[in-house]
Amino acid sequence: MVANKVRYEELTGRQKVAILLMSLEMESASKIFAMVEPQDVELIAVDIANLQGIDGHVIDQVLNEFYEMMAAREYYIEGGMDYALILLEKTFGIDKAREIIEKIKVLTTIRGFDILKAADSQQLANFLSKEHPQVISLILSHLTPDQTASVLAEFEDELRTDVVMRIASLGKVSPQLVSEVESVVDRVAESTIQQNLAKTGGSQLVAAILNKSSGAHAKQMMENIEIKNPELATDIKRQMFLFEDMILIDDKGIQRILRDVDKKDLALSMKVSDEKLKTKIFKNMSERAAGVIREELEFMGPVKLKEVESAQMRIVEVIKRLEESEEITIGGRGKAEDVFV
Repeated sequence: MVANKVRYEELTGRQKVAILLMSLEMESASKIFAMVEPQDVELIAVDIANLQGIDGHVIDQVLNEFYEMMAAREYYIEGGMDYALILLEKTFGIDKAREIIEKIKVLTTIRGFDILKAADSQQLANFLSKEHPQVISLILSHLTPDQTASVLAEFEDELRTDVVMRIASLGKVSPQLVSEVESVVDRVAESTIQQNLAKTGGSQLVAAILNKSSGAHAKQMMENIEIKNPELATDIKRQMFLFEDMILIDDKGIQRILRDVDKKDLALSMKVSDEKLKTKIFKNMSERAAGVIREELEFMGPVKLKEVESAQMRIVEVIKRLEESEEITIGGRGKAEDVFV
């Protein structure tokens, strides 16, 4: 493969993360992914697909930067910012140390209420129920109305009423209260990260990433995984859903899917589908609707494979949404307790 001529100085922060993850064992990389926001996982996965064949010296520079940041973080945790600066100056020199410290300041800034927005409502309620109602009211006032309502629903009547009244009359906030809120945020953030890591296994994350990748990239990555670890590949496939897997959905499910799918996407997605899948889809459409799609396929000129795969991915998104809401069931996947007989 021809090396991708990318200079270290031109790399974005996300691209550096992608290169770092590409340098790790898959299990380690997946654990890191578990602590990243889903939308960022998708973007990093795209960078991983586009950054194949990076020059070795560029990879070394990224790894060196990671080492520097980890060393700085340890110094900072051990003795604070001033202590970290002294040790970094001894290790890397004054200019480099100050550059690293500036990055550390950004990374150690509390993301505050954004972290709380990612927390499970029941978990958040359990944490907050032990705090002073004024602290609870301040925190909930920064969340979305939907999440606030979900958290309040978990409280006892007396606490719920007290908190709602305090939210309605919030005024100036004392520095002491802000400090208490930051302490709660830190504890919830730590627990949320651990919970997400426990809930999301490596294979589940990889399956989600591959579902977001183009068909060609997903296929290539799966083939590579199968060679190195057949058991892991099987586990990933069980949790993935590809456009061709529509054949596993019953007729009722297909009919439900077709109600939400854009007809242009449907025609485009079937451009490279096998006849068996086309037959299944057509038989679950009205004769008129099937005729329109057949006619569009017949007169459709050459199209880019990328456009076909994009249409298929949009349909897969519809299918995943309907499966999550339990409006459809996908046969032939999952654990034994999910199998229908």
